Amino acid sequence: MDDPGGVLTEARARAILEKLGLPEGRFRLSAEMPPGGGAGASTAALVALARAAGDTGDGLARACLGVEGASDPLMLKAPDRVLWAPRRAEVIAPVAPPPPAVIVGGFWGAPSRTQAQDIDFPDIADLVADWARARSLADVAAIASASAVRTTAHRGPEGDPTPDLARALGAFGHLRAHTGSARGLIFAPGHVPEGVEAALAEAGVTGVLTFATGGGCV
Repeated sequence: MDDPGGVLTEARARAILEKLGLPEGRFRLSAEMPPGGGAGASTAALVALARAAGDTGDGLARACLGVEGASDPLMLKAPDRVLWAPRRAEVIAPVAPPPPAVIVGGFWGAPSRTQAQDIDFPDIADLVADWARARSLADVAAIASASAVRTTAHRGPEGDPTPDLARALGAFGHLRAHTGSARGLIFAPGHVPEGVEAALAEAGVTGVLTFATGGGCV
């Protein structure tokens, strides 16, 4: 396994192939996000490896769970349309996808890899109910911001500049990974002000990028 970014260990690479009954081979993995960023790099690596090795079945979510004890729904065709149980690798319920938005974000603070035994997260059941009633980008951005604020208050770290950046730059709201260093600002399409990426970088955010919900990078 050639993985210069250190996203996937050889042991886990072998384990996913074994669980899916796939042949071993030589694979090279590259990633544009850091491990422990909270952006799904480890699940993405497992999915990419399995697909490259020929997986076409429906057991990939369970296999990822067996290898890491947690998973993101990246093996699904529409992962933004489900409420996902990462420690069970199953869909809890279908949900409406997020509306069109532009996210400008990156990584702030120390990386923190997901630990399967870590379930010390704030309760967001009320936010799930709010999402079902959301009708606009302002609604969903407020929900994302509330989730981010609760997570930071519950888990840290202190000094996160993202909420202040959102207010200063006129974003609809902000978001963060529940574990890991991923952070982002939420804007309406066509309304990202000049200098946002530079402001994030000045605040210590690394790997700054811009992408659109429902599409690719913009």
